[in-house]
Amino acid sequence: MAIEPVTDDHFAAEIKAGLVLVDFWAPWCGPCRMIAPVLNELDIEMGEQVKIVKLNVDENTSTTHQYGVMGIPALILFKDGEKVDQVNGLQSKEALSALIAKHAQ
Repeated sequence: MAIEPVTDDHFAAEIKAGLVLVDFWAPWCGPCRMIAPVLNELDIEMGEQVKIVKLNVDENTSTTHQYGVMGIPALILFKDGEKVDQVNGLQSKEALSALIAKHAQ
């Protein structure tokens, strides 16, 4: 299962229910490309606990500005529509698993 892209138009609907990890990224960003396989693995392994989506910062500036994303990759975790955590930069699978698990209860 591929990680779905989201846009400014339907961002609020995508994050409104459950645990959602949003990858703020851009195609020209090297670390963004490096973290993509990690996110795909997490999606396969933790898909029952969290939904993972990608938001292209170049194409969706409204949401990017709304959440103050200044550098990418930025990974913001939402629970029932509310921002609960954020990490920036390249992250290990273990670090992201722990971040998700911390909020999965």
